[in-house]
Amino acid sequence: MRTRHSLLTATLFGAVLLANAAAPSAAHAAAAVAPPAPAAAMPVPPPPAVPTRAYALLDVASNQVLAAMNENQRMEPASLTKLMTAYVVFHALEDGKLKLEQEVPISEYAWRTGGAKSGGSTSFLDLGSRVRVVDLIQGMIVQSGNDASIALAEAVAGNEATFAVLMNQHAKRLGMTGTNWTNSPGLPDPNQYTTARDLAILCGAIIREFPQYYRWYSQREFTFNGITQRNRNGLLDRDPSVDGIKTGHTSSAGYNLASSSFRNGMRLVSVVMGSDGFRTREDASAALLGYGFSFFESRRLYRAGQQVGTTTVFKFGDPINVVVRRDLVATAPRGQFANVRAQLILNPRLVAPLAANQPIGKVRVSMGDRVIAELPAFPQQAVEPGNVFRRLIDTVRLWLA
Repeated sequence: MRTRHSLLTATLFGAVLLANAAAPSAAHAAAAVAPPAPAAAMPVPPPPAVPTRAYALLDVASNQVLAAMNENQRMEPASLTKLMTAYVVFHALEDGKLKLEQEVPISEYAWRTGGAKSGGSTSFLDLGSRVRVVDLIQGMIVQSGNDASIALAEAVAGNEATFAVLMNQHAKRLGMTGTNWTNSPGLPDPNQYTTARDLAILCGAIIREFPQYYRWYSQREFTFNGITQRNRNGLLDRDPSVDGIKTGHTSSAGYNLASSSFRNGMRLVSVVMGSDGFRTREDASAALLGYGFSFFESRRLYRAGQQVGTTTVFKFGDPINVVVRRDLVATAPRGQFANVRAQLILNPRLVAPLAANQPIGKVRVSMGDRVIAELPAFPQQAVEPGNVFRRLIDTVRLWLA
């Protein structure tokens, strides 16, 4: 039995990179028709030199890192930790474990560890009071309140240690391979660390998955208990395209900033870590965002649910349609999409039955030797086994394959 591997029709790329090279089902290594000669490359200068210990610049739609320095170096996150705290809380809201109007008791631990006497950022919560989840979230995001972070962690998981387990589980699921969490506010701990790359991935996940809550990251100030505090992200005032996301600082971590900007249909996230001042981190972020928007562009190549090819399946017979379940977006240097090619790579020996949510391969988008986007591919609908004759014939073919 032979399976078709489709180099997807790519009119968006400025050239049609055709398809349908037959290959043995055991190989499933896409054999591609040679593409047209690539256009002359548009010069892309190196990223700007910025005075920070590490950084990562990410396109949110494609989840692609466009520029980086020491992006996998383990760093102290300081209050950028609260990005993961918020992400876990947002999931608890989505799952119905928390309600925005729910009132949460302020424990002595939250009050003492994160309160005004601790010397860190605080929302000035009163010991023994009850505070709405929506106020705690804004206190954590806008005021960077350590007490609000701890109160939310206790509301979700009962205590901070258990909440840290949830933080690490979500980090692993997101592919944050250089990260370990031990507390929710970002208090110094040698066992709590992350990387610029991991934080950029986390920011992208917050923006994509929770747009209804992301708006709080652009909130300029928040008043609680009669005290008004300003958002410390100065880029919100400097650049109207910036709408988030979070600051962080301790004497050992330096000045950290995760920022996000949306311009002309493209959203970028910049994470800078270990700067020597709040103005330095803002200047570095602005320079990186400007670089990304100037020299890169993103395009949606396929919509969620769009057909990307066909294949045959043992014990079924007729060709089935293959689709992607999410939008497939790629990012490339400006003017270079003519050199991008997309390929459907199917798993070997596909045999019915197949569930509609069962990945049967992947769509890989490449530019030269570099993979710039990849998504799993699925059958358009569930595939049930064919008649007795078809099943018998294909059983024999499987034995001989």
